[in-house]
Amino acid sequence: MKMEIIPSEYKILVVDDVLSNVLLLKVLLTNEKFNVVTAMNGTQALKMVETELPDLVLLDVMMPDISGFEVAQKLKAKTGYEQIPIIFLTALNSTADIVKGFQTGANDFISKPFNKEELIIRVTHQISLIAAKRIIYNQTEELKRTIKGRDKLYSVIAHDLRSPMASIKMVLNMLMINLPSEKVGEEMHELLDMANQTTEELFSLLDNLLKWTKSQIGRLNVVPQDFDIVGVAAGIIEVFSMVAELKKIKINLKAPEQLEVRADIDMIKTVVRNLISNAIKFSNLEGEILVSIDEKDEQIVVSVEDHGRGIKEEDQGKLLHVDTHFSTFGTKNEEGSGLGLLLCQDFVRKNGGELWFSSKEGEGSTFNFYLNKMS
Repeated sequence: MKMEIIPSEYKILVVDDVLSNVLLLKVLLTNEKFNVVTAMNGTQALKMVETELPDLVLLDVMMPDISGFEVAQKLKAKTGYEQIPIIFLTALNSTADIVKGFQTGANDFISKPFNKEELIIRVTHQISLIAAKRIIYNQTEELKRTIKGRDKLYSVIAHDLRSPMASIKMVLNMLMINLPSEKVGEEMHELLDMANQTTEELFSLLDNLLKWTKSQIGRLNVVPQDFDIVGVAAGIIEVFSMVAELKKIKINLKAPEQLEVRADIDMIKTVVRNLISNAIKFSNLEGEILVSIDEKDEQIVVSVEDHGRGIKEEDQGKLLHVDTHFSTFGTKNEEGSGLGLLLCQDFVRKNGGELWFSSKEGEGSTFNFYLNKMS
C-alpha cells in the first residue's frame, strides 16, 4: 500500500543568500503545496529553525556569514534539531566537498543550477522518509501505551484476585479432606472435587500471571542465594502430594541428601511447582511421577518425569514459544493456560540455566532444567 503524503502538512526552510534562488525555490515548492519559509543567510537560518521548526532544510553551502556546512554542524549538535534532514544546494561537486557535506550531516545534495524535476523528486523522497518515521513513532508509542495498559490490567487482576482465591482454595482443600463421599454423598463429593480442582487451577493461573507480568515489565528482580535444591523439591512434593492423591498418583524423589545451588529460591520454587503440577495434570489415574535431582559437571540438573498422556510430535515445537500460546487439557480435563511453561523457561534463564523436555505421545514427558552449583 502506497503511503499518502499531504504536502501542506510539511514545512520546508529554504536558505540561500541569492534572492532569485530563494524566490524560485519558494515558487517551485509552493506549487507542490509544501509549506515554505525562507532565510537569506546562515545566522537567520538558525533562528528560523528555532521559531518555525521545519521538517526539512534546503541549505545553500556558500554563504557570506556562516557556511552551510557550519549551519549543519550547529543544527546536528543541538538537541531537538539533530533529526531535521538537510539537503545541500551547492555548485561544489568535488568528492572532498561531498564527503565533507555528509560528514556535517547532509541527507542529500542538489547541484546548482538545479533541475526542477530532480529538486522535487529529492525533496519528496526526504519528506517520504519523514512521514514513514512519524508513522513508526506514532505506532510505537501506541504500542507502548497498549502494552503498559495490558500489563497494568494483568497485574491488577492477578494481584487483587490472588488473595481471596487463596482463601477459597484452602477452605476447599480442608473440605475435601474432612468430607469424604460417605459423609456428603457421591454427587456432592464430586461437585466439591470439581470446585477444588477448578480453584487450584485458577489460583495457579493467577499466581503465574502475576509473576509473568512482573517479570516482563522488569519489576521482578533476580535475588540469587545459596540453598539446598533437594530440600526445596522435597517440600514442594509434600504440598502437592495432597493434589496428587486425588488422582491416586504417587510422587517419588530420587536425589542425594543435599545439593547446593545458587539461584533465586522463589523463582526456582515456582519452576518446580509448575513442572510437578503439569506432571500431575497429564498423568493417568494411579500413575507415578519421578522427580530426579543430579549433579553433572558444574551443574545441577532437575528432572520431572511422568508416564501420562505425553505430547504429540507435531505439537512439541509449539511449546516454550510466546507467539504460539499452546495449551492442552489434562487427563481429568484439567484446563491449562500455556503460561506456566513460559514462566518456567523465563525464570530458569534469568538464573543462568536452561529448560528442555522430551516427550512421546501415550508414554509421558520429562521436563528438565539445570542450575549452576553453589559458588
